[in-house]
Amino acid sequence: QVQLVESGGGLVQPGGSLRLSCAASGRILTVNDMGWYRQAPGKQREWVATITSGGRTNYSDSVKGRFTISRDNSKKSVYLQMNSLKPEDTAVYLCNADIRNGFARTLNYWGQGTQVTVSS
Repeated sequence: QVQLVESGGGLVQPGGSLRLSCAASGRILTVNDMGWYRQAPGKQREWVATITSGGRTNYSDSVKGRFTISRDNSKKSVYLQMNSLKPEDTAVYLCNADIRNGFARTLNYWGQGTQVTVSS
């Protein structure tokens, strides 16, 4: 059983910062691309950022220059440093990863999400 568990969400004022973490656990052979998505109330899920196993990153235009994605392969973890937060960044943030599991199958996994609220 493979799990992704996020942490680090919370309430922050506009202009503030938060750092999200996501750790993969279970029967894992390799972790390939990892990324973050978000979903605001009444809106479709939106891609935020992706990082490859080699460290190449890609960002949506809405967060480019404010958010930084990183990973620690030894900990099977991905992080999202969010700076200059805006009220429109308010959403549930979900971790996503392509993982080759203990059965040698590569599947796409999702975390349960962590709430980020940007408000004064």
